[in-house]
Amino acid sequence: MKKINKRNIFKLYIVLSIIILLFLIFIYIFDKIVTPTVLVVADSEMKSKSTEIINQSIIEEFSKNFNYDDVVKVEKDVEGNIVMLRSDTLKMNRIACGVALSSQKKLKELGYVGIKLPVGYISKNNIISYFGPSITVKMQPIGYIETRYLSEFETAGINQTRHKIYVKVKTKVKVILPLKSNEIEVNNEVLIAETIIVGKIPNTAIQMDMDGVGSKIRN
Repeated sequence: MKKINKRNIFKLYIVLSIIILLFLIFIYIFDKIVTPTVLVVADSEMKSKSTEIINQSIIEEFSKNFNYDDVVKVEKDVEGNIVMLRSDTLKMNRIACGVALSSQKKLKELGYVGIKLPVGYISKNNIISYFGPSITVKMQPIGYIETRYLSEFETAGINQTRHKIYVKVKTKVKVILPLKSNEIEVNNEVLIAETIIVGKIPNTAIQMDMDGVGSKIRN
């Protein structure tokens, strides 16, 4: 009876050793082969989601609070020639701050909930894209959310100038997997205003510097 018990215990040790060995091999393979592939897909998905969130924040804030005629003041002389373009930096900074705060809040919400990537999707196989277990990917905004403006002028005809204003948003996020993490930079540029200015504009009038306009909020 004792011999049987010892034999069973020995067999149990063998089975447990094999299970542990297989588990370690699985962890090694997952870390060296599967994880890098998962990380590439996760980076791409999170960057896409983050860009979508920032776009939504930009559209919401500027559609509610931005009006070109209120933000850019055109000054003309008695002959109707444009002598100066001035931007309302206070208003533009306030809108930029709103974009940054809204983006920050939504990115944190996404990071807390995360996204699920089916293993079939990670394999890039169209047939099994939505099958198999899912891997939860989470994200954490890091550093700053920086919002700034870019002003661009181009000729649109005789005594006509097209003025475009872009808003650029830049931030970093950390993509978090069960075994690894990675930092990615999200850059987005959206055209928020385009108008035709009628009148002769000297070169000195169109040098409207917006480098110092915008906001920078820490995550």
